[in-house]
Amino acid sequence: MRRTIRKWAIVCVGWLLAGSAAFGAPGTAERAASTARPAADAVQPDEAATLRVLNRDIVTMRARIAGVTPQARVRRARERLQALPDQAIALPINTVQFQAGETRGVQFLLGDLPLFSVVEGDVDPEAKQDLDALVEQTRSRLDEVHAAWGQMRSRPLLLHGLLRAIGATLLFCGVVWLAHRGMTRIVARMERRRDVLAARFSYVDWREFLARLVVGVLQVLQWLVLLALTYSWAHFVLASFVATAPIANDLGDWLLAKVAWLAEGVLDSLPGLATVLIVLAFTRAIVDLLGYFFDALQQGRLRLPLFHPDTVSATRRIFTVFAWCVGVAVAYPFLPGASSDVFKGLSVLFGLMVTLGSTGLVTQLMSGLVVVYSRSLHKGDFVDINGVQGVVIEVSALATKITNVRNDEITIPNSVVIASPIHNYSKLSGTQGTLLSTKVTIGYDVPWRQVHALLIEAACKTIGVRATPVPYVYQRALSDFYVEYELFASIENPADRIPVLSALHASIQDAFNEHGVQIMSPHFLGQPEHSVVVPKAKWYAAPASPVSAVSRA
Repeated sequence: MRRTIRKWAIVCVGWLLAGSAAFGAPGTAERAASTARPAADAVQPDEAATLRVLNRDIVTMRARIAGVTPQARVRRARERLQALPDQAIALPINTVQFQAGETRGVQFLLGDLPLFSVVEGDVDPEAKQDLDALVEQTRSRLDEVHAAWGQMRSRPLLLHGLLRAIGATLLFCGVVWLAHRGMTRIVARMERRRDVLAARFSYVDWREFLARLVVGVLQVLQWLVLLALTYSWAHFVLASFVATAPIANDLGDWLLAKVAWLAEGVLDSLPGLATVLIVLAFTRAIVDLLGYFFDALQQGRLRLPLFHPDTVSATRRIFTVFAWCVGVAVAYPFLPGASSDVFKGLSVLFGLMVTLGSTGLVTQLMSGLVVVYSRSLHKGDFVDINGVQGVVIEVSALATKITNVRNDEITIPNSVVIASPIHNYSKLSGTQGTLLSTKVTIGYDVPWRQVHALLIEAACKTIGVRATPVPYVYQRALSDFYVEYELFASIENPADRIPVLSALHASIQDAFNEHGVQIMSPHFLGQPEHSVVVPKAKWYAAPASPVSAVSRA
């Protein structure tokens, strides 16, 4: 029966040690590795080695004894401890002083059975202790291990630890289930509330934003609660057994050390954070001052020769971005962890991404600056860029957006804009309006004065054409079979250029048909016996009607 209990104790202790390694108790794995390495690996001579029994540090050996390295000394001491019989638990711990040449030391024994020796070379020079203090410390630790060794063979204590572990595990599973279920319901309720708010408002409401924030916080809190419960369970179970109690203490010490480290980090970072806030506040004050200055320029209350009202907005953005970049650069070294390898790695990664991906972006940005500072077009202008005619609705840093007559939004990259001729029909309109022109070809058998009069009459009858200045006609070419005439007229709104031009073409056809003048476009291969015109009686042939024609005009 005793052997059975002992086997179960060994199995439970091994299971708990594996669980503690999975939870990563600070210092446990490292000390176990440092204890095991001297027996398995070829460690450099004279490297300190720690004798560890039942997860408890007994002594750190640093010196050689009779040519035996500290690693070999620890290995021999462990072998002697493992070879002790069960009856040795009742033997007392004794010490015997010895002198080996110039080396003074103390031999530790369990009854008459030798365990290990401690010499003057094992004293830690940084601990400011002598051999007597080291012996006293080792004796105290060995007494603790001796007591734990005896408690491990106690059947009531083992059964008590098993019951505590089983009870804690059942309680842990129940609490985790309840916590997970409760938090899941709360998160689901908040998600439904969030969805209701999102469906109620067509815009982003502060209540919807708050609900989304609460959902995110609850999800993080759910995982934190589960981790805290798991940590508490592991600490309680490990503390229930004598062999793993030191691991539980290490877990508790690790948590306290992390909390203290976080608190210390927060306190240490307060001066840096205060400096960052001061720098950013000063930067914000400079940006506000720049905003007031550029507002005065844009409103005309302040005039400077280097600033044009059309480019003040772009100049303001440039100065604002530059001011914030300088402010961030000044505040960056004072951020907590700015000198850490993580920040350095992120800075290198960000710089690499900007270097590799900013070629096209920088080209577009510089092209946008050229477009803005050349003042070749503005929002609301009717322009023709690279064969695209329409009204400018936006001039941004990367592209120019145009709406054409079909109500299509066309985005033209600024690099294309500066590489193409820009026909701005609105820029010079002023009080005279913007000119509209169209060409007709008439045969040589028609007097040119009649053609001039007909074109001017058609322009004056067209809705959208200004009465002043008066429309005029130029004879652009004397071709083989016809004369090319070009009519120039002014319109009020450049954005109506295409519909007014369509109405002008209709008026020209009506005027020439009414007076029986043939238009030579397209070219004739042979002149028919009668003029190619539409009599006025057929102007409104079905399905056309005078009412529909007037409404379209």
